[in-house]
Amino acid sequence: MQKYVLRNIRRPAQELVDRYKEQDTSTIYEAQGKLGLLSHELRPIQRNGKICGPAVTVVCPAGDNLMIHAAIEVCKPGDVLVITTIGESVSGMIGELIVLALMKRGVQGVVIDAGIRDVARLRELGFPVWSRAICSQGTTKNRGGWVNAPAVCGGVRIRPGDLIVADDDGVVCVAREDLDSTLEAVLRRVDKEEQTKRKIARGEISLDFYGLRSVLEQEHVVYLDEMPSIDQA
Repeated sequence: MQKYVLRNIRRPAQELVDRYKEQDTSTIYEAQGKLGLLSHELRPIQRNGKICGPAVTVVCPAGDNLMIHAAIEVCKPGDVLVITTIGESVSGMIGELIVLALMKRGVQGVVIDAGIRDVARLRELGFPVWSRAICSQGTTKNRGGWVNAPAVCGGVRIRPGDLIVADDDGVVCVAREDLDSTLEAVLRRVDKEEQTKRKIARGEISLDFYGLRSVLEQEHVVYLDEMPSIDQA
């Protein structure tokens, strides 16, 4: 298969990206039918970080970061760099120097299904990263791969230009062609949650407004005022 760097990709309209920035990953994931959530093993290195932007994808051979260096050149402000490897890897694929270069290009953050290093410095820089591992093990720079090809990261197929949203709860991907319909579903879910919050504020019980008492009955769950003694059991 031909290895390549695709310079130009279709990115979502900025107005649409901005509307997604107001939402969290859990809401987006639920609203699009529990789809698009990357593996829980990809964790943020910082708290209260959030990114939302189009994916620039990188596929590298495990333990080699040549294509990450190639990707820097084609990144644009607001992009999210999504990195995966052929074969499992925990090597430190990116560190301070690559992050400084990404920040210079205006990249929002990185999602990487591999390892990173220089974590203390990345936190000082305030650069958001979601990674599978933290490891000082170095990499080579002599094996080709792909930039802006379809990639599987955290178990989810991501194409260049798909929208990536990541926060403390994890990382979710929304396919570019589904952005409008998913946003409509997100807004409906947000409205429903606001209604639920008002019910809670009024003192209503979730067992009632979710209709869960019948489920308890079906599961033969009984209410006890006190635990029976051993003799009564």
